Amino acid sequence: MKDIMLKIVGKQVTIDSEEEQLEFVTEGKFYEKDDSVYLLYDESQFSGMEGCTTSLKITGDTIKMKRYGDVIGIDTEIEFEKGKRFKGYYDTPFGSVEMEVLTNDVVNNIIKNEGKGSLNIDYHISLKGLSEGRSILDIQII
Repeated sequence: MKDIMLKIVGKQVTIDSEEEQLEFVTEGKFYEKDDSVYLLYDESQFSGMEGCTTSLKITGDTIKMKRYGDVIGIDTEIEFEKGKRFKGYYDTPFGSVEMEVLTNDVVNNIIKNEGKGSLNIDYHISLKGLSEGRSILDIQII
């Protein structure tokens, strides 16, 4: 397991075309197992998920994101694969919400064996009864 620094930029675009961008830098871990690359990092107060750990399992152009920790009631899992729809639950400090994700694009530029590169995920997300919009997540190993 290798210690790394991650720059994470999340951009949300609502149906009314309002944009919001969050950016933070955090320490993380990088390791490889079988055909997959894993990135792990602790969420911060800035992301609104302080006390959670996020794990990304990257296999080619498929990404499985898992968030877990004491501050959420249930672990949140999302799978991103271009053109595919994923249904699940998103846990918030106020309870779980039904979620649907449609992945528009995944660009995996992570260099195995080096622990360098970037990952870009472009997706539409619908949280039943709360919000709907497009999100772009850009993760760089710096």
